[in-house]
Amino acid sequence: MTFQQKLDKIVKKNNSLLCVGLDPVIEKLPRHLLTSKFPFFEFNKAIIDATYDLVCCYKPNSAFYEALGEKGIGELKKTCDYLTKKYSEIPILLDFKRGDIGNTNKSYATFAFEYLKADAITVQPYQGRQALQPFLDYKDKGIFVLCKTSNAGSDEFQNLLISGKPLYTIVAHAIAKNWNQNNNCFVVAGATYPKELAEIRKIVGDMTILSPGLGAQGGQETFMKKCLNSKKSGLIINSSRETLFAGNGKDFAQKSRIKAGKLRGLFNSYRL
Repeated sequence: MTFQQKLDKIVKKNNSLLCVGLDPVIEKLPRHLLTSKFPFFEFNKAIIDATYDLVCCYKPNSAFYEALGEKGIGELKKTCDYLTKKYSEIPILLDFKRGDIGNTNKSYATFAFEYLKADAITVQPYQGRQALQPFLDYKDKGIFVLCKTSNAGSDEFQNLLISGKPLYTIVAHAIAKNWNQNNNCFVVAGATYPKELAEIRKIVGDMTILSPGLGAQGGQETFMKKCLNSKKSGLIINSSRETLFAGNGKDFAQKSRIKAGKLRGLFNSYRL
């Protein structure tokens, strides 16, 4: 089963475009978890168990785990293994943002797809398609290429005009028209830039777009009006801090479930 097929099935089953970013921060964890041998995993497990029927995927950001060294990587592995074994129908989208020369990317791909068993990853396009080929060769995996990122300051390079066209539109066109020979390419476009996101939608057609930046970064859900595809789908809308840290007591997971449910309902109201 390809990533897109897996995603389509869970979107339909859970009636959801919500992605929960599994980005734990030790200072924000509920105090009762701090004595656990695996605090990140225990936190993630509780969030997953509380929200599995409300999401279309989970997106752990590798950086939050790498910061803890060997222990953090171990907790990321435990989280991915838990999802793979207990909730195998839900895709794992590893927020990786890697990009290097071919041989290095081959190692990155091995780590993400064979060690962690991720279903999809994020990558950056700066070094071109040839360098990304080790990722693209995994035909059943999803490759989400950064196009217009959600951060303030992304316009420094991404909005530069080349032959009269913003760079992000050139990247979007290359991904959709030239890189997608295995039908496993997708784009990342932030909810914080709805105008640009709508422009990218016109370029990539019905292709799935990962859209971060909602909530804490200032993105508003109204961008969905112009950015859903022709099937009233085609978006993975990420919520990390807003959902993860909805509560910090022993009922933190239930608070996260309430928030996730509200977001799913809000997103679905734009699909009617």
